[in-house]
Amino acid sequence: MRRSSRSSARLGGGARRPVIRRYLPPQHGAWAMLAVPHLAGVLVAGWSWPAAPLAGAWLSGYLLSYYVFLAVKTRRPSRWHQQMVVYAAVATPLAAVVTVARPAVLWYAPLYALLLAINAWYAWRRHERALLNDLASVVQSCLMVFLVAAVARVDVAEVAGVFVACAVYFAGTAVYVKTMIRERGRRGYRYASAGYHLAALAAMSWYGPAMAGMFGLLLVRAAVLPGHGLTPKQVGLIELVLSAFLLVAIVFTFA
Repeated sequence: MRRSSRSSARLGGGARRPVIRRYLPPQHGAWAMLAVPHLAGVLVAGWSWPAAPLAGAWLSGYLLSYYVFLAVKTRRPSRWHQQMVVYAAVATPLAAVVTVARPAVLWYAPLYALLLAINAWYAWRRHERALLNDLASVVQSCLMVFLVAAVARVDVAEVAGVFVACAVYFAGTAVYVKTMIRERGRRGYRYASAGYHLAALAAMSWYGPAMAGMFGLLLVRAAVLPGHGLTPKQVGLIELVLSAFLLVAIVFTFA
């Protein structure tokens, strides 16, 4: 009986895991990029209740877009129909709540439409790992700083520096991660990453010592870690820690 129970448990666990995999994309690096700009906006602009449905709409909207672009890439929308229906059913009412409560967020709709069109184009061409496509996703994510300010009824000028800090960080990360995984061993990417982070350090130091320290650390990471054979998991864990450091630097600088 015990052996049978264990076998059933294994089968049950095995049956659950594929369901999770069908509804959660294996894009572990995306979670920090989804969370940090929203959290940074809240920490600087302040909490307002529409920020909660905004976070839900943003997360479910990302998951919806992931499966929409898979449908575009594979030319098989029926394969991803369930995921698209589920996430559309979650994202739509949450987005409607935010829009009714704070219509000002609609000012950002045309820019999001343009950036999503860029993502769709690269998905159609099956070249979604292109750097320009990554940068379009970075801008989408960092615009969340302004949406959080809009729902908090805070002037965008008060969070402009937060947007810049997030955008410069995640754009640099897009280049750096390529030097660690897909473009590992290519000196051109490594030099571009180090050069970018050197320029970012010079620019962001204008905001003060916290940003100078943060981007100095990022420069060291970009110059030293490539070539050390880190696994994607290790790269991701390091970026999670650095994302937390970025939030601390943002609070010290802008809050």
